[in-house]
Amino acid sequence: MKNFIQIKDDAINVLKDIFDPEIPVNIYDLGLVYDVTVDPGNHIHVLMTLTSPNCPVAESLPQEVKERLEEIEDATGADVEVTFEPTWTMDNMSEEAKLELGML
Repeated sequence: MKNFIQIKDDAINVLKDIFDPEIPVNIYDLGLVYDVTVDPGNHIHVLMTLTSPNCPVAESLPQEVKERLEEIEDATGADVEVTFEPTWTMDNMSEEAKLELGML
C-alpha cells in the first residue's frame, strides 16, 4: 500500500496530465494548482483556481480533476476546492509553461 507521500507524487503526475482546453499547457505547470495535500488516510485535497471566474470549463474542470485523482491506486478519495484568492496571473506559470508558450 502506498503512503501519503507516494500518493501526493501520483496526484501531481495526474495533474500534469490534465490540460486547460484553451491553453496547451497542463494545469499544474499553468499554475492553476495552489496546493496538493494528502492526509494520513490517503485522501487527496487539491486547492486550485481557474484562469478566470468566467472560464468555460468552470464546472467541468474541477470535476475532471476530482475524478482523475480518485483513480489513483490506494487513494481513499479526493476533493477539489476552487478559489479565486489569490487571482491567477501568468506569473503563476512554471518556466516550462512559459517556454512552451513562447514567453521566454
